[in-house]
Amino acid sequence: MLRRIIQACFLFTGGTLGIFLIPDLVTLINLEDVPLLVSPYVSAVLGAIIFYLITFWAVGHVTNFVKWFEESLIKAPITDIIFGSVGLLFGLFAAFLIGFTLNDFPILNTVVPIVLTLIFGYLGFQVGFKKRDEMLNLFAKNKKKAVEEDPEKKHPGTMKILDTSVIIDGRIADICQTGFLDGTIVIPQFVLEELQHIADSSDVLKRNRGRRGLDILNKIQKEIDIKVEIYEGDFEDIQEVDSKLVKLAKLSGGIVVTNDFNLNKVCELQGVSVLNINDLANAVKPVVLPGEELNIQVIKDGKEQKQGIAYLDDGTMIVVEEGRDYIGKRIDVLVTSVLQTSAGRMIFAKPKLLEKAL
Repeated sequence: MLRRIIQACFLFTGGTLGIFLIPDLVTLINLEDVPLLVSPYVSAVLGAIIFYLITFWAVGHVTNFVKWFEESLIKAPITDIIFGSVGLLFGLFAAFLIGFTLNDFPILNTVVPIVLTLIFGYLGFQVGFKKRDEMLNLFAKNKKKAVEEDPEKKHPGTMKILDTSVIIDGRIADICQTGFLDGTIVIPQFVLEELQHIADSSDVLKRNRGRRGLDILNKIQKEIDIKVEIYEGDFEDIQEVDSKLVKLAKLSGGIVVTNDFNLNKVCELQGVSVLNINDLANAVKPVVLPGEELNIQVIKDGKEQKQGIAYLDDGTMIVVEEGRDYIGKRIDVLVTSVLQTSAGRMIFAKPKLLEKAL
């Protein structure tokens, strides 16, 4: 269908140019005595035939260009297209105003308007495209100010942008099901591509993790009563998926949902709101205070000399000083300190029998 449309455009262009140019060509080669060649109908047909023959060579190149341009527009974020188009319109309008003032100059009024249109159109598009972030921030500030002035304009729920790690983790589905996340769940297309790449990996562990992530997404979309959107845009000038997530969150004012410690820090440094699933899990764990008594089973030795390692039911690691001799046994320990970070929680303890001995 596209090839036929392009061929029709070539025919129309050839016919139009034939009407205006072929009579001059006939006069130039001294064939104006042939009435048939001077006829505008014949000129239009000749021009159309010439351009139709050209299509056999050019239609493939033009079709590939149109498809490439279409794919670029589809992948580009809608904000880039809107602000670039607005800048282009302003540039063309400025070129028209300047060119209009040159109508009284016979030489300048033919060439200069074309040059001005090209230059100002390009500059307008580039300015609109590259200043989009500043314009979005300006609109966001005005909206925030309006909301602060009128509390009734506040609306619950914000975009929650999921990263690959939190999808593979799987706990996000349970959190959505309990209703702790409101607003719209946004899954970027570039995250889906990374997830599919992991699911197609030759490594069995990675492949299983990727397929688990796809199953989690299907569960969120089909079984959980929450709005889910797929963001089709991409940032081709950015290679890293984490950087694309931060960029998307900045442009949309959304919140990144992750359990990646490094991405969490990057979001904090760039002023992007972030929800860390590990922080939530740590927050709802039972509080363990120094001096409390726990009954645990030491399962392996630690990194340091004479250390033993145990785990609570929720996966929290317990480092037992002087606990290497108790590997494979259940013992009572006393908590000495608790280390809490975004990466998890670690409990340090010592055997109660050793405390009694002292």
